Amino acid sequence: MPFGLLNAPSTFQATMNQLFAAFLRKFVIVFFFYDILVYNTIISKHVTHLEQVLTCLHKGSFYVKLSKCHFCQETIEYLGHIVSAGGVRADPQKLDAMMKWPIPCTLKHLRVFLGLTGYYRWFIHSYASIAAPLTDLLRKDAFNWTPEVTVAFDALKSAMVAAPVLRLPDFNETFVIETDASNVGIGAVLMQAGHPISYFSKKLGPRLQASSTYLKELHAIAEAVHKWRQYLLGRFFIIRTDHKSMKELL
Repeated sequence: MPFGLLNAPSTFQATMNQLFAAFLRKFVIVFFFYDILVYNTIISKHVTHLEQVLTCLHKGSFYVKLSKCHFCQETIEYLGHIVSAGGVRADPQKLDAMMKWPIPCTLKHLRVFLGLTGYYRWFIHSYASIAAPLTDLLRKDAFNWTPEVTVAFDALKSAMVAAPVLRLPDFNETFVIETDASNVGIGAVLMQAGHPISYFSKKLGPRLQASSTYLKELHAIAEAVHKWRQYLLGRFFIIRTDHKSMKELL
């Protein structure tokens, strides 16, 4: 793709979406001009799908470089994640970099660290609450490293290393959402058959921090359903909460 053209990446992505319209999210995922991922669980079908994808590229006068292709892989690195039949996990090299990260001395270094960990926040239960002392330092003239912040810094590192392998969603099974709220933030987990698919957390603002527990728990449910609407829209799903008064919503 020639660089320097106006809106070249978005135009290229639109072209790929049109080219693979019949195959997208069935056995093909295309992310801009970086990766075309072809996936399946049966090798015979996978070979057929590869042939279809390469035929589409040939008809559209697009070419792939053989040295950058990987065929019939059981595990693959994709956008900073390791994808396999067992699920999705964070790239070990990125986790190792987080563990070796020194204590930030400047606001810029703190932002870089939070940016790196934030990319994997959907692996971490209650990420926003764990990182709250660190994100508080991002306020204007608030950068002051204290023992409390050091504890949060180490806790976030430990949480990243202990991040679970997330299950890939199966749209033939029922989705379950578990939500919870605290004085600091809200948290939720999307599951199927007792195995997590994704985590979600969000820090509460001053107004919600001062509100009742009922409103915090209700806010957690509303935010979680909105976050995962692409999985839940048009299908039956279950919401679990530890706040009994939420049952009155029925």
